[in-house]
Amino acid sequence: MLYGEIDRNKLFVGTAAKEDRSRMNICFVMAPEYKDLEADFMKFATERGMVGLKGHRSVGGFRASCYNALPKESVQALIDCMQEFEKLH
Repeated sequence: MLYGEIDRNKLFVGTAAKEDRSRMNICFVMAPEYKDLEADFMKFATERGMVGLKGHRSVGGFRASCYNALPKESVQALIDCMQEFEKLH
């Protein structure tokens, strides 16, 4: 679900090749032309209850950890947040 949104949304780009994508740690960044919105998205997402999205210190961007206990509704909440942010930009 989340990779589908990353691939669809003009603001975001996945950091791993499609064949190498992790199901547990989904890493993504702002698309180059929207890089200046990275801090704004982090603030926007945090204000909507998203926690732990900060990406790896050497890569930057965002990382959504989707381990077994994470309900599908939590992934949908992040997708909804990304779509809402896209509508504003």
